[in-house]
Amino acid sequence: MIRKAPISMIMTTPVITLKKDDSLEKAERLFKKHHIRHIPVVSGNTVVGMLSYTDLLRLSFADILDEEQRDTDVMIYNMFTIKQVMKRDIVTVSTSNSIKEVAEIFATREFHALPVVENNKLEGIVTTTDLIKYLLQQF
Repeated sequence: MIRKAPISMIMTTPVITLKKDDSLEKAERLFKKHHIRHIPVVSGNTVVGMLSYTDLLRLSFADILDEEQRDTDVMIYNMFTIKQVMKRDIVTVSTSNSIKEVAEIFATREFHALPVVENNKLEGIVTTTDLIKYLLQQF
């Protein structure tokens, strides 16, 4: 294991993102298409929020409805906006933060994904899955 290895070694790029005015239906499509659970919400290249698949599940029946019942989700999604549902107070890390520092954040906070930024610009995203894959490579 490399001491002080930067998080940029394991972060995911490019990042799938949303804008505040995108629809929740679009968000659900992106979650399912890319098999991801967290999407940063951006204004330009600046992170303004984070939407998780769990946030959507709290609103909908996304995982239990079949395609014929899809209208129920669409109706619920039309009642809310990404801006209303996203988490706003986002913790970010820098590309130079170490993997150990990020692991400590995951261990002490209830986060499963962190945007990686440099000079207020989104550069990547790191998740607990990225961290676990890195640790598995060390064995």
